[in-house]
Amino acid sequence: MPQADEGATRRAPQMRSSRPPALRRSWLFVPGADRPELLRATQCGADALIQELEDFTPPALRPQARAMATEILAAWRAAGIVACVRINPLEGEGFADLAGVIEARPGAIHLPKVAEPAQIAALDAEITRHEVRLGLPPGAIEIVPNIETARGIMQTYAIATASPRVTAVLCSTEDLAEDLGAPRSKAATELAYARQRLHLEARAAKVLSIDCPYTFADVAGCEADARYGRQLGYVAKSAVDPAHVAVINAVMTPSGQEIMEAQEIVQAFEAARAAGLDRARHGELLIEVPFYLAARRLLSRAAELGVVEGAARS
Repeated sequence: MPQADEGATRRAPQMRSSRPPALRRSWLFVPGADRPELLRATQCGADALIQELEDFTPPALRPQARAMATEILAAWRAAGIVACVRINPLEGEGFADLAGVIEARPGAIHLPKVAEPAQIAALDAEITRHEVRLGLPPGAIEIVPNIETARGIMQTYAIATASPRVTAVLCSTEDLAEDLGAPRSKAATELAYARQRLHLEARAAKVLSIDCPYTFADVAGCEADARYGRQLGYVAKSAVDPAHVAVINAVMTPSGQEIMEAQEIVQAFEAARAAGLDRARHGELLIEVPFYLAARRLLSRAAELGVVEGAARS
C-alpha cells in the first residue's frame, strides 16, 4: 500500500475504488448535464472524473444531470477511472443531488464550500441512510470536502477527520480568492498560504491533499502551477480543462531523472551504512536518514504508478 503520508489510507471501508487515493494524480470536473462531454472525458487520461452538479450545471438542468449519473459513472468505471459526483451544498440542493445519484454508486461524493466538520458528519449520515435503504456496501462511498473559504482552510484538519469516509480534501480557487478579497491571478500568489495550510493539515490528518485547479486556458501556465504545487508537497491536482490533465499527470509522476537520483541516493546511503558510516555523500548532498526515506518513498510511488518495477519500498 502507499505510505499514509503520500495520502489517505486511514480506515479503508469495503469495496472502495481499486485505485487508492494516493495514486489519483488528476481530478477533472466535468459539466454535469453535458452528456457528450461527460462521455468524452474518459479519453483525457484523468485518474478521477467528477460529474459536477454545482456551478457547472444550471439549476434547471440538475434533474437531467442526476438522471444521467448511472450511465456516466458506469462508463467511467468501465474505463478504469474513479467515478465521482460533486453535489451542491447540503443547505441548497445537496440532499436532492445525493438521492438522485446514489444508486449510480459514485466512488466519492465531493461536497463544495465545506467550512465546518458538522457538514461532513451530516453528509456521512445521509450517505449511510441511503446505503442501508439500498443495500449498498457500508462505507464504500468516500467523501472529498472541497474547501474554498478562509474558515474552511483554518479548519481543514477538523474537516478531514470528521468522518472515516474522508479520503482527500480539495483546495478550490475562485470562491476562495473571492472570500479572501484578493484579485485572482495566474501566479496565484493570493492563494499561496491557503495551499500550504491545506496541504499541511491534510498531511496531519493522513488524507490526500488535492491542489487547486488552474483556471486559465494555457497549458504552460498549468504546468508551472502544478510544479509549484508539487514543490509544496502535493501529489494530486484538480482541473477544469481536459487539456490540463496530461501535464498534471506528468508533473505528479516521478520523472526518469528523479527516479535515477533517488536510486543513487538509496544505493549510496545503504552502502555507507553497510560500511558503518552514519551518512553518505552524493555530489554536494549529505545523505541523512530523511533524504534516504524520501528517496525510498519516491521509488515506491514510481513502482505503484507503474513507472519502474521492483522499486525499494519504505
